Amino acid sequence: MRRRLKAVVAAAMMALASGTMVAALPTPAQAHGTPMSAGSRTWLCVKDGLTPQGNIVTINPACAEAQRTGGDTAYFNWFGHLQSAGAGRTVGFIPDGKLCSANNPTFSGFDLARDDWPVTHLTAGASIEFQYNNWAKHPGTFFQYVTKDTYDPNRALTWNDIEGASSTGPGTPFNSVTDPQQIGGPGTVDGHYFWTARLPSNKTGRHIIYTVWSRSDSTETFYSCSDVVFDGGTGQVTGVNRDANRNPIGTGPSSGPASPSGSVGPSSPGTSPSRSVGPSSPSASQSPRPSSSGPQPSRGCTATWKPIGAWNGNKYQVEITVRNTGTATTSGWSTVLSLGSPGTIDQMWGGTPSGTGTVTVTNVGYNGTISANATITFGFIANGTPPATTPSLPCTAA
Repeated sequence: MRRRLKAVVAAAMMALASGTMVAALPTPAQAHGTPMSAGSRTWLCVKDGLTPQGNIVTINPACAEAQRTGGDTAYFNWFGHLQSAGAGRTVGFIPDGKLCSANNPTFSGFDLARDDWPVTHLTAGASIEFQYNNWAKHPGTFFQYVTKDTYDPNRALTWNDIEGASSTGPGTPFNSVTDPQQIGGPGTVDGHYFWTARLPSNKTGRHIIYTVWSRSDSTETFYSCSDVVFDGGTGQVTGVNRDANRNPIGTGPSSGPASPSGSVGPSSPGTSPSRSVGPSSPSASQSPRPSSSGPQPSRGCTATWKPIGAWNGNKYQVEITVRNTGTATTSGWSTVLSLGSPGTIDQMWGGTPSGTGTVTVTNVGYNGTISANATITFGFIANGTPPATTPSLPCTAA
């Protein structure tokens, strides 16, 4: 049985395990999504790291190292694993060693050559249902490839590791599907495309299913790695170490065999998903009332601009770190971005924007509470060219 969790997040993630809406996606101008089953590295690492409070605390060693290598942005922008000018290109466009990041610096941590990524257990030659999140819906074709029997997870993935690959292309995919059925979405964690396909035969051990989603209405192309092991499994997932019942990302245990980390296993095509809502997030602890004769707690914060990247001359990505510089725990915060012309936000995660040119950003539900000297981050993609110098940002703590 497919399990479903209703959740809409601010261009990034569901943060409250209660399943309530936190914020709306501003204007999803681009397609977005990632494999849910068999889950991509991005999807399963978010499942591993996302706490009921909405921050990322990775447990799986590979996911933790990916976070240290590439930062938090990939975890809040898990559906943006793409190249805007990909046009379906593969060999010669995505360099060897960069297949799992799509040569996108935001996702560089997911290129790490390791054998401890979260993994989906499958049976070679079996027919299963694949699911791919449809955060934004667009027409296109999904191409699925598998690694050769000589694949070594402790060696950086290259095109030569893909079955049938040559200098001119990745070979014939074991499956492709154009404009498959979908349910839910857009802008929801649980909405997805789904299709049934037969897995490659005569496969054993660790492999990668490499998925390329090429839009037919633009050049935007998505690339992703799903770690699998052909060991007779039916979709169980291991290596996701957070309690699935408290994790708002993903599907939780299926009706198949149990595993320590839950399952995103196959289910019958076209079956309507049931709703599954996790327990509510713990409420923030209340600070003790200060003595009238003692010092009053101070409030303050800083906001720091960190450029992530720019592309096509008309979009750029930034990560903002908000630090509580006071002695009292904040109940909210705000900052102001001066973006110039055209000054519009294409996407934002972890914050709520308002305005054009001069954009005021306030916290979303899950990250308004910041302890003294602690930090949170939010990110965005803006239209236009980035500032020539790093902006100084005001910050107001509530």
